[in-house]
Amino acid sequence: MKRTQIGIGLSVGLVLTSFSSTSASAEQKVLSIEKFNKEVNSPEFISGQLTSPNTNKDEKVIFSYLNAHKDKYKLGDKSAEESFIVTSKQQDSLGSTIIRLQQVLNGVPVWGSTQVAHIKSNGILTVFSGTVQPNLHEQQSIQSNPSISQNQAISIAEKDLGFIPKYEKKPTAEHVIYPNKDHVTNTYVVKLNFLYPQPGNYLYFIDTNTGEIVHKFNKIDKAHSEQQTGVSPKIGKDVKQIGKGIGVLGDTKSLNTVLSGSNYYLKDRTRGNGIFTYDAKDTENIPGTLWFNSTDFFIKTYDAPAVDAHYYAGKTYDYYKSKFNRNSYNNAGASIKSSVHYGTNYNNAFWNGQQMIYGDGDGQMFLPLSGAIDVVGHELTHAVTESSSDLMYQDESGALNESISDIFGILIRFYDNRNPDYEIGEGIYKPGTPGSALRSMEHPEKYGYPDHYSKRYIGDDDNGGVHTNSSIINKAAYLLAEGGTHYGVTVPGIGRDKMGAIYYRANTSYFTQSTTFSQARATLEQAASDLYGAESAEVDAVKKSFDAVGIN
Repeated sequence: MKRTQIGIGLSVGLVLTSFSSTSASAEQKVLSIEKFNKEVNSPEFISGQLTSPNTNKDEKVIFSYLNAHKDKYKLGDKSAEESFIVTSKQQDSLGSTIIRLQQVLNGVPVWGSTQVAHIKSNGILTVFSGTVQPNLHEQQSIQSNPSISQNQAISIAEKDLGFIPKYEKKPTAEHVIYPNKDHVTNTYVVKLNFLYPQPGNYLYFIDTNTGEIVHKFNKIDKAHSEQQTGVSPKIGKDVKQIGKGIGVLGDTKSLNTVLSGSNYYLKDRTRGNGIFTYDAKDTENIPGTLWFNSTDFFIKTYDAPAVDAHYYAGKTYDYYKSKFNRNSYNNAGASIKSSVHYGTNYNNAFWNGQQMIYGDGDGQMFLPLSGAIDVVGHELTHAVTESSSDLMYQDESGALNESISDIFGILIRFYDNRNPDYEIGEGIYKPGTPGSALRSMEHPEKYGYPDHYSKRYIGDDDNGGVHTNSSIINKAAYLLAEGGTHYGVTVPGIGRDKMGAIYYRANTSYFTQSTTFSQARATLEQAASDLYGAESAEVDAVKKSFDAVGIN
């Protein structure tokens, strides 16, 4: 991939203060941030005491606030009730209610325009996060009815694909409004999910009037760049067992298995709704066959990728459960499915929206990719993100998505204490070249990745550089955890646990689908304030970590 390096400043402004709340129930300092997006000239993140204490329903608190600031958010003659719908509502561990919203026009969702609001138990709105697409009422081009059908849109996308795939899910087409800088378009978003003849989770945006392809990208969340809940399989009555296996790198691991009949299966019934590991048998047919053996010792070379996929999926579950009390990737106990021996010499691993899939590698560039716990943790963290912030997999939000997976892949590796460091994919990448890795959080430039916003990639490859620009956030996270001086900025390290807690809270409580790097900074400052206080050393460290990589 060609990487272009330029130095352009972020198009945002930031106002940051701390003030004492006048609420009787909140005497502590409150972090107040108002960050504007200059492209749309409206707030993309605002926090503080945004309303007075009240006893209204949460939805009314939000809509009343937005109606009082219609000009700021450029809603025109539309009310907040007409402009947004509530998509989810939950209580967080700190006592606030988190409400996620979707912007709509005449009931049609605006692609990527999602927002998050936080309301305290006394009715005070403390955060409104997410860019609102402005002045939709002025866009005459989106007032007309579609001229083509959903099936026609699917056919247009399939024709552009250029081959006949074997679908994992039936293609769908949904009416959405697609924003593109200064204008918006009525489109169908067509979703094509398949594994054969090559993995794809494509989104096509088709103009509902002309049939033109407005935009397209592949949403497959892979371990590296290239140019739903599982169903418990029926194997009869089973008994929980503890077996052993030898992994890709030759280490022995304990495995949670079950005995059914005369066979032992890689089925773990001790975590959530189960962890299941399958054999794709060098095909693209998934999930494949639930892995079994006649003994409870999985020691053959062919077993090794399954041993690691099964064991590391369990450790990833344990990390999220022990650190954040998260019950599987969707926080509702979803079963975790993994398929190994996918394809022939396939040099990648990915989350396809339903399960984990691991290639065996070609033995030269990669060993079986399930052999690295940080790769397994990386991919399953994509599932966590998809179930929470749902960061769009393109441009800065996609790079942030990739970075979150890198960060937690590394944190899971430290949690398992398996020769931990900040090198990603070490051990299974270029096995004949000692010291090789996919990426480094500590030294991104070691592998040709940017370590500062001024060096970011601005092209179209890799969905806008999602695996490239992620290293900028990776470096900020490394500095936050370990400390150091970078580009003349000294960052005090706060430790891995605190860094992980701040990034986890931001991803699950503040990020929206379209969060940019500048918005991420504001939300991470807010997350640190929530956890450690507005005037804490942790908030200061977050600020300095982003200063060090040039994100304002």
